[in-house]
This record gives sequence, structure tokens and C-alpha cells, in this order.
Amino acid sequence: MATTKGDPKRNRRRLGTQGRIKAISVSKERGTKKVNVPEAELRIDFGIIGDAHAGNWHRQVSLLAAESIDKMVARGAKVSPGDFAENITTEGIDLLKLSIGSKLKLGEGVKLEITQFGKKCHSQCEILQQVGDCIMPREGVFTRVTTDGSINVGDVIEVIND
Repeated sequence: MATTKGDPKRNRRRLGTQGRIKAISVSKERGTKKVNVPEAELRIDFGIIGDAHAGNWHRQVSLLAAESIDKMVARGAKVSPGDFAENITTEGIDLLKLSIGSKLKLGEGVKLEITQFGKKCHSQCEILQQVGDCIMPREGVFTRVTTDGSINVGDVIEVIND
């Protein structure tokens, strides 16, 4: 599938309740840039092993749609998956149509529950300085891990009724 380039309205893909993992990103310390990795291990009530934001709280794993990143690229931001500090960049699934408590299945069996939409942006983040806007406060999705396991880039993501 082509990414949204040029006229975003004309090229917009139809998003649904199933998609795939486009990127997985982690950082060893808070406040540092996340690095893309091919796979990750997720633990119940913890998050991604090896990620600084993991822990027993409601924002264990963050998600952001590639389609959201494409909107920022169209506005001139030089960004790619992981640059918004999201752990999982999704593609093809409409995260913003979901609600708090919605459940997602990633890969063979990892399950996440949505706990929060958006968050306050760090004061004057680099992306906000570049283009005058940042999407994470509006389009970032935060989850907690309810079933652990491994995920890989390319794995299917689907909304489940669990």
C-alpha cells in the first residue's frame, strides 16, 4: 500500500480494525531518542522489556499510526517511526476510532488494552519547533499489557472483543 504523499485527502487509505506493526521502537533512558528494533518482548503489567517507559502504570506501551506521521511529513517535518517516542508504529488500523478499554491483539497473542489517548507534549518539543504542531498530544495512544509475548515488525494488529 502506498503511503500518503502529495494530496493527503486524495491518497488517504481506508483504515479499519486490522493493520500491522510498521515499527517497534525502544529507548534505554527517558528523554532519549528511541531506536527501531525488529522485535520486542512484552510483559504483563510492565510493557516492553528494555524500554525506559515500561513499568506498572497505565502508559506501558505507546502507539502512533504511520498515517499520523505521514501528516507531519506532509507539513514539512523530518520525522519517521519512533521520532514521537512511540513504542509501536501501526499501519492500516484506525486507532482514533477506538475507545478507552478497547483491546488489541498483536502478532500471535500479545494483548493490549487502551488506557489513554494523547498526552501533554514536552515543553517545546523538537517537532513542534520544526513545524508548529505535534500529533502525539492528539493522536498518540497509550496501553497496558494484558497478555505477554513477543512481537515483530510486520505482525498483524487487530481489534478484539475479549
